Amino acid sequence: MNAFYIVHGRQLMRPAGALILLLLVGSCGDPPKNRFQGYVEGEFVYIASPLAGTLESLHVRRGDQVKAGDPLFALDETPEKAAREQIDAALVLSEVEYARQDKLFRTGVAATQDLDRARSTRDQDKRRLTQTDWSFLQKRQSAPQAGLVYDTLYRKGEWVAAGKPVVALLPPPNIKVRAFVPEMRVGSIHYGDGVRVTVDGVRDPFIGKVSYISPHAEYTPPVIYSRETRDKLVFMVEAVFDPETAAKLHPGQPVDVQFESNS
Repeated sequence: MNAFYIVHGRQLMRPAGALILLLLVGSCGDPPKNRFQGYVEGEFVYIASPLAGTLESLHVRRGDQVKAGDPLFALDETPEKAAREQIDAALVLSEVEYARQDKLFRTGVAATQDLDRARSTRDQDKRRLTQTDWSFLQKRQSAPQAGLVYDTLYRKGEWVAAGKPVVALLPPPNIKVRAFVPEMRVGSIHYGDGVRVTVDGVRDPFIGKVSYISPHAEYTPPVIYSRETRDKLVFMVEAVFDPETAAKLHPGQPVDVQFESNS
């Protein structure tokens, strides 16, 4: 009976020893100390009109790539068209009246104040016309720079309040990676240092450089799931990439970040 227990005990020791060996081997394969968890962040450009109106046309869809100057959307211009017709008619009359007062003034019949009044009315009509032309331009919005149409926030036919974004644009230069580095390690990272970002399912790393190091410590944000860094102070470090590389990254994507000192 005792022999059975001894043999059986040896049988139990084999998997236990194997487990210890695996743990030792696993510890040798730990990621480098300068590799940290992070995620992709996008700073969106929200395109809006300062004027209200019904969304008359939407020239883009979510996921489209646009170039600077490409049309994005247009609001209904009916109020501006009616206002312009009235101002055009008023300007014609004020121009005629100014010309008449100017002729009378030159012949000594009209007083100076009459000529000044006619000139002021004409100039006001010209300014109103310029304002209306500006309103027409504001009802039609184009892409201020090249980028991805990340989202469209209204549908054709919906009422858009003044200043409400219609299109969310994501230019490649506005894509960055944020990592959170423990206090003991942030001192070894400098502006301009190289960064290697690895993404699950992508063979080659994305190469960038450090663009920002937060001067203030904070607690690990909840988006980073790591028992080792939980409840510890960390510093946020941001990295940027060339536009072609940045366009391959997606906001919210979890990544691993490795810093490479240039010194």
